[in-house]
Amino acid sequence: MTRVRFAPTPTGHLFVSGARVALANYLHAQRQRGKMLLRFDDVDRDRAKPAFAEAIAHDLTWLGIAWDETFKQSDRLDLYAKAADKLRNANRIYPCFEGDDELRAKRDQQIKRGKSPIYDRGMLRMTAEQRAKAEANGKRPYWRFLLSPRTLEWHDLVTGPRNAKLTAVSDPVVVRADGTPTPLFASVVDDIDTGITHIVRAEDNAANTGVQLDLWEALTGKAPRIQFAHLPALADTGRIRLSRKVGSLSVRVLRGDGIDPLALATCLARIGMKAGGEPASLAELARDFDLGRLAQTVAGFDASHLLSLNRRALGRLNFSDIADKLPSGATEAFWLAIRGSLDLLNEVRGWWDVVSGTIVPPIIDGESAFLHQAEDLLPPEPWDDAVWRAWTETLAQTTGRVGEPLLLPLRLALTGEDHGPSLDKLLPLIGRARAANRLRIAAA
Repeated sequence: MTRVRFAPTPTGHLFVSGARVALANYLHAQRQRGKMLLRFDDVDRDRAKPAFAEAIAHDLTWLGIAWDETFKQSDRLDLYAKAADKLRNANRIYPCFEGDDELRAKRDQQIKRGKSPIYDRGMLRMTAEQRAKAEANGKRPYWRFLLSPRTLEWHDLVTGPRNAKLTAVSDPVVVRADGTPTPLFASVVDDIDTGITHIVRAEDNAANTGVQLDLWEALTGKAPRIQFAHLPALADTGRIRLSRKVGSLSVRVLRGDGIDPLALATCLARIGMKAGGEPASLAELARDFDLGRLAQTVAGFDASHLLSLNRRALGRLNFSDIADKLPSGATEAFWLAIRGSLDLLNEVRGWWDVVSGTIVPPIIDGESAFLHQAEDLLPPEPWDDAVWRAWTETLAQTTGRVGEPLLLPLRLALTGEDHGPSLDKLLPLIGRARAANRLRIAAA
């Protein structure tokens, strides 16, 4: 059975880049009828916070992503210690005492000599007496994994054939001096223990793949059968330019701005794929999701496409779906009038002010006589959906205006905006008294 995992580090909120990885894992598992694990990589005690773990889980649930199991690495320290002991007994990890300054000096010397700045394995030459002396002086060792002298090859499900020459890589630290595992080591131990079959993650983690495969084999005694898929980095390619890098755009902010979860999920799932422009359910996205069809280079995130999807998603919501998120007193007639014109849900408040509040429209230069005439020709109430057409037809016959010269001044006066929901539904909600008052203000 396919088993995937999403493994965020709870040191901050979930960003769009992380949400894309989570979604890719979920959709791949759904398509393969597999399982998804949510693992919190929180072994960094100083930076990882339970509140961030809760926030990430909340954002995933909001997106519609469900998981079959969840756990925290901080609850599994005994498992990592046993794995380290296994490697220690097999002489695959070795103690090190160099500090940051000493390591930096070594790297500088290697660079000056034109050599690759990889770790020189100097601690392998340490004798038992030297180690005992260092520990007697209060030093505690951290432990490095002894990489195999070979080149590993594998097939990436997104980017194709790849390889890693392990002799060109420094032996990685797997256990810190305080006894805690590094994230790289804990991740491999967890993937083995939980039976992960596919690792779907961002391209910036790809450099660790060769090391992880070597660790996997050292811990299990056999070649790993796990498959990797690395998603290309996101780039802002839309005509609407974002104020910050797309990868650091948080799901929390998008949710607060009024992005619908289906719109965001559709946008992220279809990056790098040719697909339609309508929002889709996660079940529909899973049916079409194929790691092998994803773009192999930088993936474009188009904010204008996201807004277009969001407009469509909001336009399909019934009043019962959204009532609890609308301003107090908002009616079904109000929602049906505006729902097809919203890019973001937080725009609702502005339109509620238009129909029920006391907005002040701009004074429209050169339109005073026309707006006073429009006020005089306002039909008496009660009003229904036909009042806008009847009123504008009368104005057209009286003034000779048609098209934009007729309609734009009226829209600006009545709503304060030059575009928005259809006024045949909006005008009855505004009412005659508000409409007349706004026409007078705009004509002043």
